[in-house]
Amino acid sequence: MKSSVIPRLTIVVPCYNEEPVLPTSAPVLRRILQRLTDHQQVTTDSKILFVDDGSQDRTWALITDLRQQDTCYTGLKFSRNYGQEAALMAGMQAAQHHADLIVTIDADLQDDPQLIFGMIEQAREGFDIVYGVRNDRSTDTWFKRTTAQGFYWFMGKLGVDLIPNHSDFRLMSQRAVAALMSCQESHPFIRGIIPQLGFPATKLYYKRQPRQAGVSKYPLRKMIRFALDGILSFSVAPIRAVLYAGLLICGGAFLVLLWILIQHIRGAVVTGWSSIMASLWFLGGFQLVAISIIGEYVGRTFTEVKHRPRFIIQSDTYSSAFTPAQPVVPLTRDHSSH
Repeated sequence: MKSSVIPRLTIVVPCYNEEPVLPTSAPVLRRILQRLTDHQQVTTDSKILFVDDGSQDRTWALITDLRQQDTCYTGLKFSRNYGQEAALMAGMQAAQHHADLIVTIDADLQDDPQLIFGMIEQAREGFDIVYGVRNDRSTDTWFKRTTAQGFYWFMGKLGVDLIPNHSDFRLMSQRAVAALMSCQESHPFIRGIIPQLGFPATKLYYKRQPRQAGVSKYPLRKMIRFALDGILSFSVAPIRAVLYAGLLICGGAFLVLLWILIQHIRGAVVTGWSSIMASLWFLGGFQLVAISIIGEYVGRTFTEVKHRPRFIIQSDTYSSAFTPAQPVVPLTRDHSSH
């Protein structure tokens, strides 16, 4: 199915302390948007939406300056830092009311922005979701590459449908974003939710570029937190693993007790102080791990039932860029084959 209407596009760019990269990346996105409008692939009132995730530098000041230079630049500013997932959700939530197509991309433009042209073409062919997928991880360190592969493998074993080597570079239609917004988790794992939406999807491959400026916003601590979010949001397998491990340990303890009883009947002296202490330490550590895993689930339930907002927007120059007479016009599709 192909679209018969020129779509309105919004490019959502989450930003956290991006002062070093915005002066370079913003013009690149502007040129891409201009080419798309020149070729009538998107409407002339399409926008670039920067979401300032509580930056501590001049990120918001730069976004404001860009807005004054060109009305295609718009922004949302959080009241504090809420995290990249919240920034993505906020940008898409705002854009779904005004845009037919929404592209999300990191501000450092390590993900190839030229792929956006191909994404628009795939959207015109009828795909609601177009994933940008890396075909080369040579720019990553050995540790990051290995842990990423291990994460995708483990999530696959848990039955979670992820797109390997896909981050947050993607295109989504307005109806796909609306479906995503209907998910009410306080801390949604976006990469796991989107494949479950069920809309027509495809992939485009690219080679990621080295970072030109600034520093990575995903240190080891955040990567571990991100991996835990993915695992705990989609599976109760860790709790079951604790159950099976507990049963295995109990079975082993029963065999040890049986062996000690046999030795006692035979009159053998069992010294084993060190082995007893080691067993106590092992069981104590296992119990703490088990309680921690269960506590993570309880804590997440506690967070969800409070129904606090995912984020608080302090400033919004995006929504005001559209007059009430400019709502999104749903794309109409003909039924010709492609």
